[in-house]
Amino acid sequence: MARRRRREPEVAHIRGVTHDGKGIADLPGKTVFVAGALTGEEVEFIRRKSRRNFDEAELLEVRQASPERIEPKCDAFGRCGGCALQHISDDEQRTGKSQVLADNLQRIGRVEPKTWLEPLTADAWHYRRRARLAVKDVPGKGRVLVGFRERSAPYITDMHRCEVLAEPIASLIDPLSDFVGTLSIRSRLPQIEVAVGDNESALVFRVLDPASDADLEQFRKFGEQYGLQIWLQPGGLDSLYCVYPEKPAKLHYRLDAFDVTVEFSPVGFVQINADINRQMVERAVDLLETESGDRVLDLYCGIGNFSLPLARRSRTVLGIEGDAQLVAAANDNASLNDCANAEFRVTDLSKISGDEPWIQQGADRVLLDPARSGAAEVVAHMPKIGAKRVVYVSCHPGTLARDAGIMVNEHGYSLEAAGIIDMFPHTAHVESIAVFNK
Repeated sequence: MARRRRREPEVAHIRGVTHDGKGIADLPGKTVFVAGALTGEEVEFIRRKSRRNFDEAELLEVRQASPERIEPKCDAFGRCGGCALQHISDDEQRTGKSQVLADNLQRIGRVEPKTWLEPLTADAWHYRRRARLAVKDVPGKGRVLVGFRERSAPYITDMHRCEVLAEPIASLIDPLSDFVGTLSIRSRLPQIEVAVGDNESALVFRVLDPASDADLEQFRKFGEQYGLQIWLQPGGLDSLYCVYPEKPAKLHYRLDAFDVTVEFSPVGFVQINADINRQMVERAVDLLETESGDRVLDLYCGIGNFSLPLARRSRTVLGIEGDAQLVAAANDNASLNDCANAEFRVTDLSKISGDEPWIQQGADRVLLDPARSGAAEVVAHMPKIGAKRVVYVSCHPGTLARDAGIMVNEHGYSLEAAGIIDMFPHTAHVESIAVFNK
């Protein structure tokens, strides 16, 4: 049997960079993508994964650096899969993301906005208030590892803090490692979910075996020591229970521009970046240009992040969402904020027919905030809804471009403006916003 050829280090010139921070090296026979390499650099690398049309490689050394290269802040950068762009300045990251959005709109949607919006930006560090940390007891290292998965392998990164997690969690990687190591179920605890509100922070420990009485006491002590809510999840979401404190306060965040408080579950969906979210909601509401007599549809409404502020500036808001738990939370938030003109319903927006009463009734304004798959099913029925103005918040430039092409080229809307929202600094994730006018 032929032996597999051993991979050896190679040297190449980088001619360009992909949107997710991989340098492009043209070598005989196949293109190689080198994670972390920048345009114009000469680098040493080793191939790690072979595909039919390209290979993926690990950067070993930068022999000739680009002037755009900066020193990453995090010691785990390059190994940790949480960030891909820390070696590029914040401005260059945003320039690249703006170009990705423009390229997608032109190539996929065959559209271009009349106006480019200034990027929404905030502090690029310690912004992440929701995260899922992997946990693994590794006897060979003599410790429990807590962190994100490695970039090029399915292992957990050996890290000691995280520069993008919100405080106080950013500084608790080592204390969490030490703490989990004291538990009898340390090998049966695969992940920790993080949720940081304006008022309190919560950790949700996924446990595959029941915690002993001694373990429960350790959980309580850890929560008390660091001022955290401690939750355990032995099964599905309905199995979630709080260990500390005895009566936990509901996590919440404020949208002061609208005098709105939004409560959320430790395991529920919430926008990752609190500062950017506040700016995003204000921009979306302003761009929608609602008037006091308007009927507004907020589709993919979640827990009411946009609906409740819109209710402050319109006659009625109807929020539609496919997840019943999110809709229940949205209704609770409407009550909390005395938004009697906001109503929420459970509907799977990927399976609508166009005959639904809320579509037939129409709306003056529509806000869309879909998942990565986009809003194609809703966009198909936009002529029936008849909205004069639509604001589309997107977490995937490709599906936004697809839907924008339909709105403009088939339904007679104009793409008034578009721009990026820097929700996830140091990652390749591109969040954006677009405005359509009838």
